[in-house]
Amino acid sequence: MAQANKVFFENGWLNMVGGCCGSTPPHIKAIREMSESYKPRKLPDVGRPKMWLSGLEDLKVEDVHNHLGLPFLNVGERCNISGSLRFKKLMMSGDYGTAMDIAKKQVEDGAHVIDINVDDGMLDGLAAMQKFVKIAVTEPEVSKVPFMLDASKFEIVLAGLKWCQGKCIVNSISLKVGEELFKEQATLLKKHGCAVVVMAFDEEGQAATEEEKVRICKRSYDILVNEVKFPPEDIIFDPNVLTIGTGMEEHANYGVDFINATKTIKEICPYVKISGGISNLSFGFRGVMKIRESIHSVFLHHAILESGMDVGIVNAHEMLALSEVEPEIKTGCDNLVFNKTPDATDVMLELTKKEKERLEALKNGGGAMEVKQTSWRDLDVTKRLEHALINGISQYVDQDVEEARQQAEKPLHIIEGPLMDGMNIIGDLFGAGKMFLPQVIKSARVMKKAVAYLIPFMEKEKREKLIAEGKNPEDFNENDDSNFAGKVLMATVKGDVHDIGKNIVAVVLGCNNYKVYDIGVMCSCELILEKAKEYNVDVIGLSGLITPSLDEMVVVAKEMSKGGFKQPLLIGGATTSKMHTAVKVSPNYFTLEHPVIHVLDASRSVTVVSSLLGENKEDYVTDIMEEYEEMREDYYAGLEDRYFLTFDQAKEQKLVIDFDVVPPAPAPNKLGVTVIDNVSLEDVVPYIDWVRPTSSFTISITVHQLNCSRHCT
Repeated sequence: MAQANKVFFENGWLNMVGGCCGSTPPHIKAIREMSESYKPRKLPDVGRPKMWLSGLEDLKVEDVHNHLGLPFLNVGERCNISGSLRFKKLMMSGDYGTAMDIAKKQVEDGAHVIDINVDDGMLDGLAAMQKFVKIAVTEPEVSKVPFMLDASKFEIVLAGLKWCQGKCIVNSISLKVGEELFKEQATLLKKHGCAVVVMAFDEEGQAATEEEKVRICKRSYDILVNEVKFPPEDIIFDPNVLTIGTGMEEHANYGVDFINATKTIKEICPYVKISGGISNLSFGFRGVMKIRESIHSVFLHHAILESGMDVGIVNAHEMLALSEVEPEIKTGCDNLVFNKTPDATDVMLELTKKEKERLEALKNGGGAMEVKQTSWRDLDVTKRLEHALINGISQYVDQDVEEARQQAEKPLHIIEGPLMDGMNIIGDLFGAGKMFLPQVIKSARVMKKAVAYLIPFMEKEKREKLIAEGKNPEDFNENDDSNFAGKVLMATVKGDVHDIGKNIVAVVLGCNNYKVYDIGVMCSCELILEKAKEYNVDVIGLSGLITPSLDEMVVVAKEMSKGGFKQPLLIGGATTSKMHTAVKVSPNYFTLEHPVIHVLDASRSVTVVSSLLGENKEDYVTDIMEEYEEMREDYYAGLEDRYFLTFDQAKEQKLVIDFDVVPPAPAPNKLGVTVIDNVSLEDVVPYIDWVRPTSSFTISITVHQLNCSRHCT
């Protein structure tokens, strides 16, 4: 055995050598004595540190090019509950086998890493993550690539990490938990030997501007590298890809800020990688994949080739090369991403409408859609106001509102009638994917203009009422809250720094004459309740994007019940759902007087709030209450279908074998080893499968050699 290893020593091929299952101490002694006369293999020179990941196969991130030829690591997003509705349904139903098919398809479509996220308020994330990873590592087509374990709760990530082979990526940690816990989590991940995504969050919130992104990432880098001694090449910063094209001016520069921040972070934080969730960028144009992927293509081209972005959570199958983007759309995307023109969002919206119409025409058999020649200006005034709201047309609002006012008994009836009817239609269209976020913002601004026109008439009506009651109108406070349709408190709950969706809701409500008190992010339960009392609000709205926020919302609902609050509680945010609200939050606070209601998106907020503060509140709340009760019954009935036996009950159902009825197999004629020496080797050779042993040891052998071996043995 030692002699057989001599050729490896002579050629300097080895650094380590040892035995195997049949080796004994004398074998190892002989090998050691043989090795003493030779030098070990020279280790390769140490170069620039590289991120080296692995599943069953290894992966050097710096050496990767994706299927479009870009130096970019594709992280597949479809095994993420937030990234795929189909995956979410499979996980909720416990269909892990079909979920594995989604993972396989991502690898086939060009994903280098699989993102695994099972965050949902109605799912046991800890158990689901462990089960998914346990099954995934047994699927060669899935486990050959590294995993990205993605969760809002650190304990869920850690649970998955313990079952994950190779070297994976953990997504994520951040400074929002404070420096001490941040260092503690990073130290633990370092011991596990994984790479880590670090979000650009700190104790103050989410980084939105270029300066904030750079500041938080540099601070995180210094702590990780200098204090925790975390390998810099295993750090991936996510400086937050935020939504552009919303129609709000403060969001217009988000694309530019990310691209510029990426370049600076790469310069001041050596060896780190930059990542981001690309689908966030184009959320305002959801439902039209061609437009969304065109925006992504322009953004990624510049972020990767000019600023050095390395990693992204994407749907690899849908990705477009820049050369595949149509020239007109490419120009529009370029203006939108780089905020070059004030009308970039409007232009993109028109392109999106054209694409939507083209898709509708294809659905209708390919024929051109019929264009009605009649003008909307020929409609009656209520329909004109609805049309103006839905299409964001402010040109004729004042004259149409005046015409409607002349016909109405009170100015308030215009708001409660055609204007609210229009907002309800907008909510339905947005929910059905037939309207886009920039359109919702434009509609809200048309609503604001209409309400602003009516306010002087409403104030005059109030003055006349005061005089009729014998009161002095001069004593009337112009800043009195009665000038508003209602007062709403908005807060992102404790532990969550996301506020973009909440800000959009505040804009929409404000445009509809509601006074909004936005108290910020990371709001504790105590602060929320304190401010609700201080401002004497009519409605309280809670927002959250990550799964732990759902637990905090339950806490707030319980404390509101204990504190005797009477305000309706609204629940909203990307991670929330009607089911979670009905099952987890609602039972802790819901009554006819103060219901708990899930608000799907910003376009629905006006409808919900106006219904809660209107004359028909009782009917509206009763319908919601009945719906939530049915949802709870269905949910708990589903749990009964998945009833598990106790360990003692399972033992009682063990297989019982009656050996009298089914006797055991007879004993063999002879125990021990039986030598068969009457068969020649030549007779056995044709039955040997040579392909398996040669492929297992990566031996190159041709069919001709296989045929020869049968005759040459």
